[in-house]
Amino acid sequence: MDVLKKLFEEHFHSPPVRMQPLQGELGGSGRKIVRLASEKVSAIGILYGVREENAAFLEFSKHFRRHGLPVPEIYAEDLDHGAYLEEDLGDTSLFELLSKNRAGENIAPQAVEAYRKVVAVLPRFQVEAGRDLNYKVCYPCASFDRQSIAWDLNYFKYYFLRLAGIPFNEQALEDDFGRLTEFLLSAPSDYFLYRDFQSRNVMLRDGNPYFVDYQGGRKGALQYDIASLLYDAKADLPPELRQQLLEHYLEKLGGFIQLDREAFMRHYYAYVYVRIMQALGAYGFRGFYERKAHFLQSVPYALKNLRWLLHNVRLPVPLPALMDAFKGMLASEKLQGLASEAENLVVRIFSFSFHHGLPKDETGHGGGFVFDGRSLPNPGREERFKTLTGKDGPVIDYLNQQESVHQFLASVLSLVDASVSTYQSRGFKNLMVSFGCTGGQHRSVYLAEQLAKRLRGRNGLEVAVRHLELEKLGKRRALQ
Repeated sequence: MDVLKKLFEEHFHSPPVRMQPLQGELGGSGRKIVRLASEKVSAIGILYGVREENAAFLEFSKHFRRHGLPVPEIYAEDLDHGAYLEEDLGDTSLFELLSKNRAGENIAPQAVEAYRKVVAVLPRFQVEAGRDLNYKVCYPCASFDRQSIAWDLNYFKYYFLRLAGIPFNEQALEDDFGRLTEFLLSAPSDYFLYRDFQSRNVMLRDGNPYFVDYQGGRKGALQYDIASLLYDAKADLPPELRQQLLEHYLEKLGGFIQLDREAFMRHYYAYVYVRIMQALGAYGFRGFYERKAHFLQSVPYALKNLRWLLHNVRLPVPLPALMDAFKGMLASEKLQGLASEAENLVVRIFSFSFHHGLPKDETGHGGGFVFDGRSLPNPGREERFKTLTGKDGPVIDYLNQQESVHQFLASVLSLVDASVSTYQSRGFKNLMVSFGCTGGQHRSVYLAEQLAKRLRGRNGLEVAVRHLELEKLGKRRALQ
């Protein structure tokens, strides 16, 4: 982090007084993202060890800003140490705006308007800025070519189909991949392809969109990026809204090129399919292979998109083995289990010690409660309880006898109940509740267990409890 502090101080002529890790480092990229702030200014610092990818992002950013596109200003860079400093665009992504302004299929006008602004800007990236872009800096390749497509399709085959246990005929599927690749490559492709054009990579400030995470950009077809946005799995846009936004995009695109709408649509849904497969490959790699369960929460939404496509779209090229694999996915009990879990609100309850910092949110959701139990009577001060925990009968009995503990729990339950009801009605999937005390052994453990007991058994709720200090204690004992 020292290199980021140095860049900040050199650029702003004052040292940062706060450094806050952001949720981006929990995602799939491996980049560390940190907000640095002094009393007057803030910036976002990035640490990442792949020089070529950093160089691509920095050059693209400067190029897009020369074209007047809304991307972050680059304040300072140190490529030798894998670090750069960029403009702070705030905390509200398009995905977060959408999540807060919807009730199921009903999406509030301000979220729809934000999407309309986003699709209206996309042709400027693809056509206007794409004309004179230096594609030599693209990483890992300069175009969405045959090799790029093969990487995505094999990623899907080996990390999703194989690990999810979906049966397929290897040779027949390879034959379909070959036909699909030839068809994709027959679309005009002399445009900038953003590559990861989705709702988490658009930030909103003062109601206007700003764009990030285009370091994987390359030359490619127009259809890929609009497909990425409209079939972004967890955004779960209703089909009618997807169609409206596609029409709005095509209208704006027509202001930049001589648009043959029929030719565009001929290739469009093939790009929708390949983007969904690329995303499923990533979910499978991170979720099934690396065992990061929160990546699998997107799978049911991708399956929902595939179900709609199978019922409503017919591609101009025959892909029987691939379509059979998709049908196998929709019939899979393993994947249906993920779907039923995704319908639930998951309440994650933690106990921890304030000496060791707050629990990290592994879901990327970034919300919830932290309750401080240090105001309650402390069993740890009494010799008879020192070797026990908040899960042991004598400690539970002691705390149950304290009126202040019952008052505390009643207030907690009232707040959590209200959030649970609202989260369920708005389709949110994660709520985090953390209890801290001095040692993380007695009061916080007791409070976490009591809340879990009150929430378990409710319809549409999945409750997961972790006692962070007790886990560390267990590991230490195992090593002795």
